[in-house]
Amino acid sequence: MQKINQKYIKTIVQQSLREDLRPSGDITTRIVKNKKVIAKIIAGQNCIVGGLSFAKEAFKISDKKITFKAKTKDGRKVNRGKVIAVLKGKASGILKSERVALNFLGLISGVATITNQFVKKVKGKSCKICCTRKTLPNLRLMQKYGVRLGGGINHRFNLSDEILIKDNHISVNKNIHDLIKRAIKNRRGKKITVEVDNLSQLKKIMGLKFNRVLFDNMNPKNLRKAVKMSKRFYETEASGGVTLGNVRRIARTGVRRISIGQITHSVPAVDFKLDFIS
Repeated sequence: MQKINQKYIKTIVQQSLREDLRPSGDITTRIVKNKKVIAKIIAGQNCIVGGLSFAKEAFKISDKKITFKAKTKDGRKVNRGKVIAVLKGKASGILKSERVALNFLGLISGVATITNQFVKKVKGKSCKICCTRKTLPNLRLMQKYGVRLGGGINHRFNLSDEILIKDNHISVNKNIHDLIKRAIKNRRGKKITVEVDNLSQLKKIMGLKFNRVLFDNMNPKNLRKAVKMSKRFYETEASGGVTLGNVRRIARTGVRRISIGQITHSVPAVDFKLDFIS
């Protein structure tokens, strides 16, 4: 599992702490005795852990003398009640960073956990679970990291990564065949994905040399036909209305990738708490 860039972690954590502390700092902690303490971070539910490096950085920025000892690793499954980290240091630094650290853990673990649930549903099928660009603003890299922790794969990170011709592009241009030909001419080494929502539209573009066809909101019957028609020529992907209840049925059509906005745009955070050891 490739580690996330440390410079990015430091930058995003610093921004988050500034948001929580400006303009006057932690005015509550100032009235608490600043003694050395030991604290533990505990998982409040079964989950896939993610974000330990973010949590560690949050405490480090507040007080370099705080020690953060992880008891597990990102990507590991833990049960409710599991101690995932132990901290030692001055109370002020730990209290100052507590909520920011837990927020990072909750968000990234939430993405990893829901992604893993989808991955398990399609186990045994030659199909990958994929995220989309439906991410929280400025937190995309973090959420896509969580997807990988959960066993999923990443779609394009931004609009520069590949050419993805969607329904609105087609609506503006009117002629899908002409639009794809212009994309091929101007691809400059980039992959080309074309979104279609019916078999008639697919037939119009068969034979053109692009990389992937994305079937949007097709019912399983038509999706199976579409995959059969196109799998020899293009990588296949399905999207739209995918849930834990229907993802396995979609995977049975033979599609190679299923992209799901839910695993980033509306994922519930995992519950973690920080307790002091008396």
